[in-house]
Amino acid sequence: MQLVLASSSPRRKQLLRMLGLPFDILVSDVDESFDDNLSPSEIVQQLAHKKAYAVWQQVSDACVIGADTIVVCEGDVLGKPASEQDAFRMLKRLSGKTHEVWTGVAICTTNTCVTFAEKTDVTFWPLSDEDIWAYIATKEPLDKAGAYGIQQRGALFVQKIDGDYFSVVGLPIAKLARELKKFGFCPFR
Repeated sequence: MQLVLASSSPRRKQLLRMLGLPFDILVSDVDESFDDNLSPSEIVQQLAHKKAYAVWQQVSDACVIGADTIVVCEGDVLGKPASEQDAFRMLKRLSGKTHEVWTGVAICTTNTCVTFAEKTDVTFWPLSDEDIWAYIATKEPLDKAGAYGIQQRGALFVQKIDGDYFSVVGLPIAKLARELKKFGFCPFR
């Protein structure tokens, strides 16, 4: 069975490569809006499922992986920033606080679709306005949930994490590897 990643994210592509499994990429073009009444776990699982299922409908003989990541600060979902000002607002809000990063994953095949979510708590150092604007000038935060990438210079803001680092990057590969084994994909063979 063919393995397909339903994502254009270079980070997810890089993480999936770590498993050593051959895969193809087919990007879904689904609406990423969600019901505000859902829990963070439900949001990311629902969005991951929408992405995986949309691609699975195009290649129904495959095992399709979809994923979605959100940042939650004080109960509010912080998606990708709409502008540099929005990125500043998000990073200012995260400054000196602990927030949650949720990544949902869906694995869809002909017979089933499995979803799961991973939560990681991330604590930021207090950030100066100067450091925030300097980071925004790199353009790194503009396409990332919560306006930062932990795998790049956004790591300089992180005081500590509690949970799966790779989930914060965008794909909890250890949990994913365990789930993929149930579908016959084993990274150690």
